[in-house]
Amino acid sequence: MKKHTKRSGTGMLAIWLGLTLLTGCFSPADGDKADLTAAAAPGERTLVIGAYSVVKDAMGELLPAFQEHWLQQTGERIVFQESYEASGTQARSIAGGFEADVTLLALEGDMDKLVRSGHVSPDWKEQPAGGMITRSIVVLGTREGNPKGIQDFEDLTLGDVRVLYPNPKTSGGAQWDINAIYGAGLRKAEAEGHPDPEAAAKQFLKQVHHNIESLDKSGRASMAAFEYGVGDVIVTYENELLARVAKGVPYDIVVPEDTILIENPAAVVQKYAQERGTTDLAEAFVSYLHAPAAQETFVKHGFRPVNPKTWDQTQQQFAKPAGLFRIEDLGGWDHVREKLYSKRGIWYQVLAGI
Repeated sequence: MKKHTKRSGTGMLAIWLGLTLLTGCFSPADGDKADLTAAAAPGERTLVIGAYSVVKDAMGELLPAFQEHWLQQTGERIVFQESYEASGTQARSIAGGFEADVTLLALEGDMDKLVRSGHVSPDWKEQPAGGMITRSIVVLGTREGNPKGIQDFEDLTLGDVRVLYPNPKTSGGAQWDINAIYGAGLRKAEAEGHPDPEAAAKQFLKQVHHNIESLDKSGRASMAAFEYGVGDVIVTYENELLARVAKGVPYDIVVPEDTILIENPAAVVQKYAQERGTTDLAEAFVSYLHAPAAQETFVKHGFRPVNPKTWDQTQQQFAKPAGLFRIEDLGGWDHVREKLYSKRGIWYQVLAGI
């Protein structure tokens, strides 16, 4: 977030690197945990939440609201234990033994990992909106006044532009960012009649990545780096920037003409909820996340709602890019994981300079 005091870019980078090294001392399971030591009093139950980092602020309002809702509905008092991590890290943590009752992740692919590991039921998509609780789009955030004149993804290839996005190996948000850049390059190549659109899209992604300033662990960590003064432009979720602008932070938001629709799922971690006797509570909480009150809270924090009535009431708040596309337009998650993120995929070729 750009502050109103003047900072040296070198000094801010040094501070940020120092903080990154300090936070890097913790294991993935230790990340950004809020109140993981909270203990339920006699007669209370504990609901353990394992979520991706970007949703933390919204959860700060949603958890107390559900707590009160559940008390009024059932007379039962509940407490929460919370963990916020990069989406891929959170999914691996749950698969590795972190006993979350409910998980909120950045992308369907991370949820699929928990289905394959036997932690989440294969029918998790039978919830409203196919199991998704929020939507967003990939946008660009710049310093106040957009001093580099950024207008679209193409401008991220310019020689004097320093770019931020997180690491797709750990961050679901980063995968959305890379998908958006690659997809925009693919669409441009197809529109220009390029003989090999995929090769052109790969080259476009390579040119953007050449200007990367920092690959952080999560979308929230990447945003924090930007706040410390690192980089000229950040590729991120629309909601991350809308929430900050609403608080008076002077960022400019640039909406690319071609960008991707982000969809974020939530599900009961059936394996642990059954073991802990919290299945009814976990299911009720996931259902609550789809209800109008919760969806309005998500909107307050910059997310696009999945509830149709809430969307009808709030859609005027959100940009509608002409070339908005979905993951299905890139072949779906299975294809994208193989094409971009497998060991021989395009993303790893870009990293290796191939």
